[in-house]
Amino acid sequence: MTPPPLSKARAKLIRSLQAAKHRQAQQQFVVEGAKSVLELLASDFHTDLLVATADFLGQNHETLVRFTGETLEASAELLASLGNLETNDTALAIARMKPNDPVTIPPDEWALVLDDIRDPGNLGTILRIADWYDITTIIASPDTVDRYNPKVLQASMGSFTRVTVYYTDLPPLLSACTTPVFGAFLDGENIHQVNFGPGGLIVIGNEAHGISAPVQSHITRRITIPRFGRAESLNAAVATAVICDTLRNRPPAGRKSP
Repeated sequence: MTPPPLSKARAKLIRSLQAAKHRQAQQQFVVEGAKSVLELLASDFHTDLLVATADFLGQNHETLVRFTGETLEASAELLASLGNLETNDTALAIARMKPNDPVTIPPDEWALVLDDIRDPGNLGTILRIADWYDITTIIASPDTVDRYNPKVLQASMGSFTRVTVYYTDLPPLLSACTTPVFGAFLDGENIHQVNFGPGGLIVIGNEAHGISAPVQSHITRRITIPRFGRAESLNAAVATAVICDTLRNRPPAGRKSP
């Protein structure tokens, strides 16, 4: 049975969810592109609506048989006009936001802490990096960009479905933390000489101003990526990747690398 076409009212709703105030009001967000939509449908997010081309629906019939939400059909041209992804000629979906529930970090696990990360591309890339290095929790300051921003979702390449982001005031959370809190600075300890231990928090600061003073007061160890050239600084996402790679490849204390 062919799904019904997309109505003007549904198209208006999809377009409205590009704005943060409407996402918050509806508690819904839009996911665009075949890969991200398929990752969404395979995740524990609740998806309310799938809008897709006839080709996408036909090619993914076996996967979509299990989908219990509403399915509508649209042309590739209409899909491209609905969102931010101009090359989207396959599918988009509307899903429900998850509650901003507090998180618990076991002492033998790592979490990233983002202090006022404003660039959507940076947050999306950091989600992807965290997913790559099996870090499943990110704690973000209230001023950090919305995890459901369309550009964040696009840059995450589906990793948003596997990494939890909890927004909270950072100083009170860090003051109650019993595990090490590492902060990325330009003048800290060389990360290649740091014994990170089994777990803790890694704080990444704002792209322009670094880690804020209230958060700095709760950092237990300042770390830095050694510079060999003349660049002033590293992009926040790039710095996150270097730090995550270092701590994941550092042998436990007392054991030498093979």
